[in-house]
Amino acid sequence: MATEGLPPLEPLFKRNAKRTHAVFASYPDDSIKDEERSVRLRLAVKIRDEYNDFRELPPALLAQQGPVGPARPKEHRKMITAGPSDSVSSSTSALISKIDNTPTPQPSTFSSNTRLSQALSLHKTTRTIKPVYHPSWKLVRVISGHLGWVRSVAVEPGNKWFATGAGDRVIKIWDLASGELKLSLTGHISTVRGLAVSSRHPYLFSCGEDKMVKCWDLEANKVIRHYHGHLSGVYSLSLHPTLDVLVTSGRDASARVWDMRTKAQIHALTGHTGTVADVKCQESDPQVITGSMDSTVRLWDLAAGKTMVTLTHHKKSVRALAIHPTEYSFASGSAGGNNIKKWKCPEGTFVFNFSGHNAIINTLSVNAEGVFFSGGDNGTLTFWDYATGTPFQNLDDIPQPGSLEAEAGVFCSTFDMTGTRLITGGADKTIKVYAEQSQ
Repeated sequence: MATEGLPPLEPLFKRNAKRTHAVFASYPDDSIKDEERSVRLRLAVKIRDEYNDFRELPPALLAQQGPVGPARPKEHRKMITAGPSDSVSSSTSALISKIDNTPTPQPSTFSSNTRLSQALSLHKTTRTIKPVYHPSWKLVRVISGHLGWVRSVAVEPGNKWFATGAGDRVIKIWDLASGELKLSLTGHISTVRGLAVSSRHPYLFSCGEDKMVKCWDLEANKVIRHYHGHLSGVYSLSLHPTLDVLVTSGRDASARVWDMRTKAQIHALTGHTGTVADVKCQESDPQVITGSMDSTVRLWDLAAGKTMVTLTHHKKSVRALAIHPTEYSFASGSAGGNNIKKWKCPEGTFVFNFSGHNAIINTLSVNAEGVFFSGGDNGTLTFWDYATGTPFQNLDDIPQPGSLEAEAGVFCSTFDMTGTRLITGGADKTIKVYAEQSQ
């Protein structure tokens, strides 16, 4: 059969396939495509049908429209032209090569003695902060009644009374205004080394060298809980300001975290290699800070029960800590040179030394006004400006008549809730109250 007169099949196939392309849109043959002209035509028709009425705003709306977008440049602006060279790139490189990168020479501050002295004086003026004026403090009351060294003191949050613990194994409650003895609590069988009054419960907590940690109900004046776990004498305790948690530390080189209500031990904070002489709690991290006879201060992660930072700046045993009530910082005191140091929370960054109180520091206290107190083992007392580390008053603890001259040591101290009275306990078995002198 002759096929010479038949047209070729390829164009026919494409023409028929185009008509059914809308139906068979997923046809696998890539060769079947719309012609570019028909695509453009279809798109133009669609734009005209759908958007023709909306290409321009009505005259009423056009009148309300302000100028939109950046204004056009003025006609008289000059056009930027290339340099004299033929190629633009070569002219650019020529311009760049002309730029002088050499910095202008500055005279050295150390080129002469006058320059050096100017630089040093400028450095000194920028570093020196003027201390705030604080009135001086004087001894206003001496309270006797204990039969042993007064080792601990704590003021009640209502500022009506304070408690002291001593080597005679008795806790005594005193009226803050008059200094009269209100109550004696017996129960410890060795020196009472730590006291704390809860601001959230009617409880007084005490610890001593008899390994005991006791919770006293102040409404019934009796012990309602014991916290068992320390392997040796307990030297310090602190209450967490917001949680029902009590932290104690002592001679077994550990600090222990207790659930106040269930008496359960939550954590044993271990890592120190010597007696943990002082422990402090605060609301924000680090929530627990400990100072130890191994000459280190540790900041603890209370949730994990692990050390966050270990501060190794002290040369000798750290016996005292003080947390500032409003500033996010604390101080630590030890024996030896540069023995009082200020630290910034939460990293424990070293700020500066309080230089000048050359004694074994047994106790530190600070009030909200920035008066910082340090008490020494030899009976020396120093009052500092906490912000600058400037000492503004030095006093000597006078032992009560009948005491040995060596019994002038200060063991504990605390400011009352107003920060205007300082209560100290010492080796002459007395409690001394200092007050700010009125202007």
